[in-house]
Amino acid sequence: MLKPASLCVTLLGTLLPLAGQAAELYRYVNDKGVVVLDRQGVPPQYVAKGYEVLNEQGRVIRVIPPAPSPEEMQRRLAEKARERSDAQLLRLYSSAEDVERAKARKLAEIDGLISVASGNLQSLRTQQANLQSQAADHERAGREVPAHLVAQIENLKAEQAHTLRDIERYRKARADAEVSFDADRQRLLELLGNR
Repeated sequence: MLKPASLCVTLLGTLLPLAGQAAELYRYVNDKGVVVLDRQGVPPQYVAKGYEVLNEQGRVIRVIPPAPSPEEMQRRLAEKARERSDAQLLRLYSSAEDVERAKARKLAEIDGLISVASGNLQSLRTQQANLQSQAADHERAGREVPAHLVAQIENLKAEQAHTLRDIERYRKARADAEVSFDADRQRLLELLGNR
């Protein structure tokens, strides 16, 4: 049999941890849709659904909202990206005319690249025609076309194909730039109209 003092210490040792836990109660919904009150906390599988923390009187002291769904997370990320894009647009341009000037500069820059590449292409074609004329002279004279001449002609053909790809890339960049600047202009008008 325990002495009264020992009994008191034992009871306090047992009740003190429970008193500390009595401060908070967790309320959540389990996978069967049943509302559960638990002093131990929320099991990990239910945390994402959100829960409430109650005090010892049963009053809600904290609400932990549910984790966003993948669709909601995607929407939030898109909103943040749009906000950043809008802020950058407003830093870059103060009017629709600013956008038009920037567009004109960019298109002129790309047109310059296309012009240079087209000039290079014409030069390559002229060089190829000259080399092919020399090759034809060798053939008409009954001589074999020198290997270095054939190699030069093939190199010029490859350079022309590369230059044509560059021109096509520049044309696509020009079309993309037009669409992008037009979209920026439209969005800027919307933003400035909302002020």
